[in-house]
Amino acid sequence: MRKSHFALVAAALLTAGTLAAQAQKQPSPIAGPYKAIAITPPASMTDANFESFRKQLGEVAQRKDRAALERLVVAQGFFWDREGRNSADKRKSGIDNLATALGLSNKDGVGWEILFSYADDPTASASPNHKGAFCAPGEPAYSTAEFAELLKTTQSVVSEWGYPVSAGIEVHATAQANAPVIDKLGLIFVRVAPETTPTSAAYLRIVTPGGKAGYVSVDTIGPLGNDQLCYVNDSGAWKIGGFIGGGEPQ
Repeated sequence: MRKSHFALVAAALLTAGTLAAQAQKQPSPIAGPYKAIAITPPASMTDANFESFRKQLGEVAQRKDRAALERLVVAQGFFWDREGRNSADKRKSGIDNLATALGLSNKDGVGWEILFSYADDPTASASPNHKGAFCAPGEPAYSTAEFAELLKTTQSVVSEWGYPVSAGIEVHATAQANAPVIDKLGLIFVRVAPETTPTSAAYLRIVTPGGKAGYVSVDTIGPLGNDQLCYVNDSGAWKIGGFIGGGEPQ
């Protein structure tokens, strides 16, 4: 099972993660069962050169080596998709725009840890808006029409939903590894319903399509709408070419 980007960022932030935080901001009452919508988990990139690039990027992120990172970022043409527009400063280099997006200069921030989490994730999806770019973490495949109908019928928002990173994830009665297993998840969307006072940062409370409430390990559920780091093949070498998301505090 791959580590989900959600879990890695959660560890970096020392919280239950982005998905839980978003859902807690917009709590919704869980009203019974819902229709199971199938998903296909994100695929891993199988390019050997890309694997080597990710390993190098991870090592650079762990060292917090900005000079080495600069060599792994496009010099020009870096994009930063935020709030429906490209927020990258065309007057600045790719590394400067990336540092701004991730808050790498903030000594108290988690930008370098988040950069490492991207490097550690083997999945990536082709960008629909930037030809030749692949963005990580990858997005699952699913019927957007069916998911839109699910949001409508459950009166919910996107941030309340996640998906298992593999089939057969065990749902426990309480937030403990040795708690009774009450269900197992297929490759479908599940509703995330954190409690007002989380009992464990290692577990998420979810509701299954059958209406059962239970707990799953935080690293087994991927969120939708991740911030993404995007890669491009620049003259035969993989490099960071852009970022999609709101960015980190400076």
